Amino acid sequence: MIRCFDAHCDTVSRCMAAREGLYENTGHIDLRRGLAFSAYAQIFALFYNSARTPDGRCLGEATRQRDFLMAELGRSAECAVFCRTTAEIRHAQEQHKIAALLGIEGGELLDCDPDNIATAAAWGARYVTLTWNHTNALSGTNCEQSDRGLTDRGRDFVRTLYANGILPDVSHLSDPGFWDTVELGLGPVIATHSNSRAICPHPRNLTDDMFRAIVATGGGAGLNLYSEFVGGRRGSADMLLRHVDHLLALGGEDALCLGADMDGCETLTAALTGLESLPALYETFERHGFDKPLLDKLFFDNWMRIWSLVE
Repeated sequence: MIRCFDAHCDTVSRCMAAREGLYENTGHIDLRRGLAFSAYAQIFALFYNSARTPDGRCLGEATRQRDFLMAELGRSAECAVFCRTTAEIRHAQEQHKIAALLGIEGGELLDCDPDNIATAAAWGARYVTLTWNHTNALSGTNCEQSDRGLTDRGRDFVRTLYANGILPDVSHLSDPGFWDTVELGLGPVIATHSNSRAICPHPRNLTDDMFRAIVATGGGAGLNLYSEFVGGRRGSADMLLRHVDHLLALGGEDALCLGADMDGCETLTAALTGLESLPALYETFERHGFDKPLLDKLFFDNWMRIWSLVE
């Protein structure tokens, strides 16, 4: 059995939409499948398409999703526990329980208001993805107003995240917004579910300079298994390995992690079907020549190192 720490999934919103539970469902991720790992930590991202809310006020939806997650974990307390820190993750591992953590995808779920970050911190959120696909009061995105960087409110928002021990996630952000976040120089920067733009030229992926900048902050990037960001609709194991090899060559041994984007994408790459496929992915990486110390970093230890920096 392997250890797995994945920093991004949209399982909570998917379960709520499908009226399914967290222990067992028809999506990519459930707790039952997570029990197959020797240790499993999963950051569940709260997500809501803000375009569905004309007035742009989404904090109520974020609260509803967070409450759903906590209720589902309560129903599965014998096998899963909510965690905020790396020490709590290790304790969960000792108890042979799944460690569930919280992320927030899109600053609009906090109404783009720095005053609401204290609420996210009280919930135990580990990161906030500054934007999703739609531009918001913080910044442009990779697909809307892509030439627009952080606004003054966006800079205040990022400063307040760090002050509350929450990391800014630059996945989905515009390129200028990315550099504005890095140039604030306040701590580790993460891209929880973004690949290499040099291998797959999609604007959701990171340029070489971006990845190097993330490494320099002490942060990390999560390998996204969505086929569209691996190699288009024909994403394959070979293409995925090209991303890994390239990012490792840029100095990513201590920064490259998993951010699979399960339950947030239509098609996983390389014939993967869900959480149950990650042991096979581990074996693919092993056959490629990656040794156990490196695989331990990619699949678990690198996220642990990054979160320990802001505790």
